[in-house]
Order: sequence, then C-alpha cells, then structure tokens
Amino acid sequence: MKRNVVELIRVSTKEQAGGDHASIPAQVSANQRTAAQHGLAITRSIQYSDVSGASVLAAPEIQELIRLMHSPDIHGVVTREFSRLMRPENLSDYALLQEFVDTGTVLYLPDGPIDFRNKQGRFLGTIRAAIAGMEREEILERVWTAKEEKRRRGELAQSQIVLPRFVGYEKGKGWFYKPEAERVRQAIRMFLAGEQNYSKLAEIVGVTPRGMHVMLRNPIWTGVRVIDKKRDKSAAGRYTRPNGRQGDRRKIARSPDEIIRVKVIEEPLISEAEFRALQQIMDLKQKRHWRSQSNYEHRFTYSGHLTCSRCGNLVHTALARRDYYACKGRRMAHTCNTRYMARERLEGVLDGLFSERLTTPSFLKRCVDELTNRSEGKETVVKAERLTSELASLRRKRNRVIESFLDEVLSREERDERLASIDRDIQIAQEMLDQERPPAQLDPKLLAEALSPLAEWRYWSREQKRNLLATLVPDIRVADYEIQSLGLSLTIFSNEDTRRDRGSSPRPA
Repeated sequence: MKRNVVELIRVSTKEQAGGDHASIPAQVSANQRTAAQHGLAITRSIQYSDVSGASVLAAPEIQELIRLMHSPDIHGVVTREFSRLMRPENLSDYALLQEFVDTGTVLYLPDGPIDFRNKQGRFLGTIRAAIAGMEREEILERVWTAKEEKRRRGELAQSQIVLPRFVGYEKGKGWFYKPEAERVRQAIRMFLAGEQNYSKLAEIVGVTPRGMHVMLRNPIWTGVRVIDKKRDKSAAGRYTRPNGRQGDRRKIARSPDEIIRVKVIEEPLISEAEFRALQQIMDLKQKRHWRSQSNYEHRFTYSGHLTCSRCGNLVHTALARRDYYACKGRRMAHTCNTRYMARERLEGVLDGLFSERLTTPSFLKRCVDELTNRSEGKETVVKAERLTSELASLRRKRNRVIESFLDEVLSREERDERLASIDRDIQIAQEMLDQERPPAQLDPKLLAEALSPLAEWRYWSREQKRNLLATLVPDIRVADYEIQSLGLSLTIFSNEDTRRDRGSSPRPA
C-alpha cells in the first residue's frame, strides 16, 4: 500500500514561476520519480514563489505544510532538493526541522529519505540545511561581487528604480540627464543666488521639500556618481514583505575604502565649484537652523500632540510677544475661529489632565466603560469589517501598481502619483479602523496603577514629559483651553510615529 506524502515546490522569484520557465515542471518530474521509487502517493501539492529560502517559516504555504504534517494520514514530504525546503540564515530557521521530528514526518529527496527521528537523520538533515544556507551565502557573494565590478566601471548594476530623478541610463549610451533636469539646474542657480527656501524650489522641480534637499546633495549633477551606502548582507539587515515574500535589505554606510566615486557623465549639469559652493551654503544653513543650536531653549511641551477639536487641523506653536499654541486653520488658512492659547495657561490645564484625571480610578472606569460600549455596538463591528475589507483591497491595489511599474506598464512618475494616493487612503482607513477595533479587556484598577507615576507629572522636566509623550503618542483634541478628548493607544500604546515637533516656531533673534 502506498504511503501518502505532500509534494513541496518552491521558486525564489515570481519570474521563475512563469510559464516560460522550466523550474516548476522540472521539480514536478523529479518529485514524481522520487515518489515512484519509494512507493509513495502524492496526495497534496504545495507550490509557492517569491519566497527566499531564508523566509519560508513566514510563508502561509509552509504553515499549511506543517498543519498537514500533523495529520496522521501524511507520512512524508517529497521535494527535489533540500534547498527547496529551506536555506537557513540563522539558527531560528532550524525550527522547521523540529516539526519533522515532532510529527515523525520523513523528508524524501531524489538521493534518498531523511528521517529526523534517528541520529543519522538528524545529523544528515542538519548538515544538508547548513550546506543549503552556505550555498545561499555564496550565491549572494557572487552576485554582490559582479554588481560591485559593474558599479566601479560606471555601469548600472541594478534596475532603473535606483536611478536619481531626472537621470537616465541605457546600455551603449550610458548615463545621461533627462530634459527635466534643467529644472534642477534652475533650482541650483536660484539657491546660489539667494533663494534658499526648499519649499519654493521644490515647487519648481516638482518634488517635496525634503526631496529637494536630498536632490541638492547628490553629486550626480557634476557628472559624478558616488555610492556611499550598501545593503546590509547580515541576517539582521533583511526584512520581508507580508507572508514571507521577497523584501529588501536595509541600507548602511560604506566604510571609506568601499565608497565608489566614478565619473559617468562628461558634460555635467553644474560645475564642481558650483556644487562645492552649494554644499557649503547648505551646511551653513543647517548649522544655523534653530533646531541645530545646542543653546536653543525648547519651551513647548505638547507640540506635535495637539489637534484642534473644532476643525481637525494641527495645533502649531507660535510667538506673538509671548508663547502661544494656535490652530493651523486659524494661523494659515484663516478658516477656524479658535483663539490663540497662551502656552503657560494651556500647559497648566494639560498637566492637570495627566497628573489628576488619568490617575483617578473612577475616571478611568468611566473611560473604559464608554470605550467598551462603543466597540460592542453592531454598527461598530460592521464598520470595522468594512474597513478591514477596504484595507485589504487597497493593499492589493498597491501591489498591482508596483507590478505594473515592474512590467514597465507605468512610468516612475505615474507609479509615484498612484502610490501616494493609495498610501493616503490606506493611512486614513487604518486610522479609522484603529478607532473602531474592540479594545483589550482593561481593568481600571490595573490601568490606574500603571498610570500612577503620572501623579508627579507637574514636577517632571520637559524632557521627561516629552519622552513619555513619545511613548503614549496621545491625540489631544483641544480648542480655547477646553479639552474635548484624549486618545491613547492601548498597547502602551503604539510603535508608530506621530506628528512630533512639527510646526514649531523658533524665538526670533
């Protein structure tokens, strides 16, 4: 009687899974021969792609495989080679082998079975896993060496996505400036002439103010390509996309001897002298900025955490003979009628909120009860389900845009425009969902105990308060000294950044 096994097929990239590649058919043929040789019946086939051998544990297909392995009907797993199962990058990856031990599942390969329950099987399996991991490192090293050589020769070693904006590259033609680069030249000349507002220059070039700052720092405008960063090849530097799909590696600074500087464009956009002058002015501008001054007195405690309860705009800091908090809608758009709020008075009200109200069990109990009642409503549950579905749809839409760009259906500008719109929708939907999710079961007494140190809040220094606010990331709704609501993340409370220190104004010299 034939024993039931699960067939496992894996390819590292989506391209390898395409119909014009023979990788999957070759694995299927090899698995069928192995099954026939050992009298096995393949009852289930698991195929997955775009997953590195070092990320298999995060893939839902492998989780499904583990679930099947726990079934008494499954005797083993058949695959073409050990690397199709895993290419371990760190010791935690070996947890998959323990599943074979716990379930008594046998791994069938073309050169013979491996039973992890006996000494020989555990030894052989561990060695095979280590070899597969070493092969992966050698592959990465060969690819890295080849790309480094191309970079040193002034060639493009990766895809077009790494190109600076308004700069192109073609085989045979090499590097060149696109016609839109003339806008960068204009912005640089204006900067050197005295117009040093990044926001105004960004409007001319068509980028964000931060993007303008980064663009002006790039020596490519002198015809020189400088590569001073690289991908972190260590296990800690790798991150994956959801479900273990291929992701990327974080960038780290190169050591001085690794920095690549090569002339790639003979006729530069600006001269070396202009670029040096540009960098000197930018360095001086940054050095003299009030945020960079070590002797600057930071006075506002709650900047970045306040929102106008009337119009929903940020509450900025302002100086009008004295320190004020002021709604952005009042200061800039002139659409809100809220008053300027004196810093000392408003911070006194807010200090009382943190030191008195948030440490009172009866107040916290009312908050928890209200939160629970809201989350248990039928309307809230339906809305949460709808928002979850909308988020999933938006993320699929985002992936389609990226795939269209990779397939060269969309230009970079079209990709950026569509992704920016989708990301805004995702952020809005996620914020709305966070407000609708049912809260964890909170004990008001335990919550009061956890917040009890806030009783001394009035006596804390500004730095101590700011550090805790950065952890609590509160959303405080206030107008005319009246606090409408205080939102805190209940997971102690969030690991996401908020609008921190934005809109702060320095004291005039």
